Amino acid sequence: MSGPMAQADILAAVSAGDIVALERAIAAGETVDLQNASGQTALLVAVWKNDIPAARLLLAAGADVNAKDNQQDSPYLVAGAEGRSEILAMILRHGADLRSTNRFGGTALIPAAEKGHPDAVAQLIRAGVDVNHVNRLGWTALMEAVVLTDGGPVHQEIIAQLLAAGADPAIPDRDGITALEHAQARGFTKIAEMIARHK
Repeated sequence: MSGPMAQADILAAVSAGDIVALERAIAAGETVDLQNASGQTALLVAVWKNDIPAARLLLAAGADVNAKDNQQDSPYLVAGAEGRSEILAMILRHGADLRSTNRFGGTALIPAAEKGHPDAVAQLIRAGVDVNHVNRLGWTALMEAVVLTDGGPVHQEIIAQLLAAGADPAIPDRDGITALEHAQARGFTKIAEMIARHK
């Protein structure tokens, strides 16, 4: 089968987790970057599902890792934000735009740090994502790792990674408050000590 119906089969196969049907659709030469009503490609669906085999097949078939849906999410951005480490590693080898930003104007690193995904943070730092990028809320990855978290061990690890990679703790939020001041106000003693050592 060819044409739009077969192309839709690619999306349906990934949604259903049917790797055989996906292989068949790809082998038939159908377009891998067809988008559904939400603007999602099959690869983006695979990333949300953390379907590693499907993502591998789609990437090998040339799926666009930077194609954005109606919410400005792309396979690359979601893989980073959701900590899909194995898929993220593959995506980074397939032309991820490290400067790409989400609907909040943030890079993949910012939500990865906030949501507590140290492996993804490490991958993104190694790839060269700007650790001091400021999103439209006025926050860096370091700021979000303090302000939007519980300050526990996972985020302490992430903050250590960010600081080691050159995150600038002197960059304040829109109210002129620094990450150190936020950490102190929230009672995050360990994080405050870590940041203070890098002032």
